Order: sequence, then structure tokens, then C-alpha cells
Amino acid sequence: MDKPLVWLHGEVKSPPFSNACRIEAGFLLRRLQTGDKLALPHSRPMPNIGTRCHELRIIDEDSTWRIVYRTDPDAVIIVEVFSKKTAQTPKRVIEVCKKRLREYDDA
Repeated sequence: MDKPLVWLHGEVKSPPFSNACRIEAGFLLRRLQTGDKLALPHSRPMPNIGTRCHELRIIDEDSTWRIVYRTDPDAVIIVEVFSKKTAQTPKRVIEVCKKRLREYDDA
């Protein structure tokens, strides 16, 4: 049975994503829903955010997009969607993701 996507923040649409990038993001999210475990180059673990947290890595025409997600037993939680401009994930993004997941788990 497919896991639902639970969107805490962000969206994948054109624009700002190119059509090709939006389709790739949808394909990767669909794989997560069916239980596939993705690895580099498509997905990277983000243990500094939390257990089972990862980021999808999607290269667009002029941007590099990241979709931070957590795989729960019953859903794939989309925590943040952002354009990454530096090698490191900004601390602000990490802190916001932690906060959103805490609030989600407490609800």
C-alpha cells in the first residue's frame, strides 16, 4: 500500500521549478511513497534534522532544489522545499525543519 505524502511546508510547481525538474521531483516522491529507499545522488541522509530524515537533491536549469522529508511507517512527511545556494544546508532551514517535525509529532 502506498504511503501518503504529508506536506508540512513548501510545494513543487512550475514556476519556480522547471517542468523537467517538477517531473523528476514527482517521480522521486512517488518512489518514496511506494517504499523505495533512495540513496545518493538522489537522496542524502540528514541526521542533524532527525531520525529517518533525508533531502532529495534535484538539479534544475539554474537552481539546485532540496526537498527535506522524513519517512514514517505510515507516511512520507515533506518538511521543507528550498533552493540551495551553498554547499551547506543553512542553519535556519535545519532549525525550522526540527521545529516543524516536533510540532507534527506533538499534534
